Amino acid sequence: MLLPLADRTISYDFIGPENGQVVMFMHSLAADMGLWAEQVPALLAAGYRVLRTDLRGHGGSRATEGPYTIDALADDVIAVTDALGIERFHFVGLSIGGAIGQSLALRYLNRLCSAFLCDTQSESFPNAATHWGNRIEKLRQAGSVEGLADDTMGRWLTAEYRERNPLRWNQIRATVAGCSVSGYIGCAQALANFNYTGRLNEVKLPVLVGCGSEDPSASPEASRKIASLFVNGHFEEFANARHIPNVEQNEVFNQVLLDWLEKVR
Repeated sequence: MLLPLADRTISYDFIGPENGQVVMFMHSLAADMGLWAEQVPALLAAGYRVLRTDLRGHGGSRATEGPYTIDALADDVIAVTDALGIERFHFVGLSIGGAIGQSLALRYLNRLCSAFLCDTQSESFPNAATHWGNRIEKLRQAGSVEGLADDTMGRWLTAEYRERNPLRWNQIRATVAGCSVSGYIGCAQALANFNYTGRLNEVKLPVLVGCGSEDPSASPEASRKIASLFVNGHFEEFANARHIPNVEQNEVFNQVLLDWLEKVR
């Protein structure tokens, strides 16, 4: 489905029983709502309604001129939930999706029932401006995200997963390669300039922070520290997974998610 807004169009999918609690998912940079394909059946079977959206310039969402901010991307979530008449929802976000969840928890606390923040950071890393600036320049020159696809997949999934699930691996890689340059750059600029660390103790709702044990960008040590900053924070580590444990260890991830939702409902 598409939600036309003043200067952008947001793509979303909303399914499940009308009386079910809503669980909203937000994907990582260069992915789309399909990143959560492994979670949808389990949640529907448990009676939840599932809402997934695409970031600006990702999947079916139209990019707007950047730079974006994490707060602006969080406002897109609220725009969709407002349009669908959703007053409160559980939020699950991965990577930049986790940063968006922090913005929501700080700015729209009354809209969230809980937050599950996966493989994410609470602020831009120290050399973020240089790191993302170099990547943005390469993308502008190339005119495509294709050149980043293999490196991205190496950070997201282990070689063992690729051997066991070549079709799913290729599906995700194709999505990364097909991300719009403008959408990638806009979100990269948002990641290069945010900091919620000093305010997370203001968040009173239950928050679960999780990560893959082998995530090179959101380590268990760093993720455990983020969890400790929340008043009601909890931590979960997914063994033998990198940046997208919801795909690599989907059965374990789904059980953790369902147990969490049952605990905080």
